[in-house]
Amino acid sequence: MTAKKPQDTMTTMSELILPNDTNTLGNLMGGRLMHWMDIAAAMAAMKHSNCPVVTASADNISFENPVRLGNVVTIEAKVTRAFSTSMEVYIKVHGEDLPTQFKYLSNEAYMTFVALDPHGKPRKVPELVPETADEIGRFEGALRRRQLRLILSGRMKADEATELKKLFFDDIIKK
Repeated sequence: MTAKKPQDTMTTMSELILPNDTNTLGNLMGGRLMHWMDIAAAMAAMKHSNCPVVTASADNISFENPVRLGNVVTIEAKVTRAFSTSMEVYIKVHGEDLPTQFKYLSNEAYMTFVALDPHGKPRKVPELVPETADEIGRFEGALRRRQLRLILSGRMKADEATELKKLFFDDIIKK
């Protein structure tokens, strides 16, 4: 399997916010945005793995700014780290008021996907090789985020989370 770079997985999706996409306040409905985020992130994961993927988890999705009716939403997604059969994907969402040329951050999130073989079983994915400082930072943080997800889902015990322990206990150990 040939290693890939995060840039190889970059996916960008844009949508014009129409009345059917909004709530009674004229803002993009959160559920509609999460649906689009899932699609963009899945495409990034499929670019990395070259196979079908399923969503395994979505981290906390907090909305910083609403995307208004008539604005354009742009969703960018790229793989931040590949594990054995799973991939973490970073998603960044911007809204844009085209007439005023005002672009703003709506939200950011991480989602995890699992690659599937033709029988629907998890399959190995290529290694990811980060290049930029931002990619290296997200790559290094991915293991901590993964351990936190596993603890919260009950699939890992807190005392097994070596990377998280380092984060909280390195200062105590050094003293």
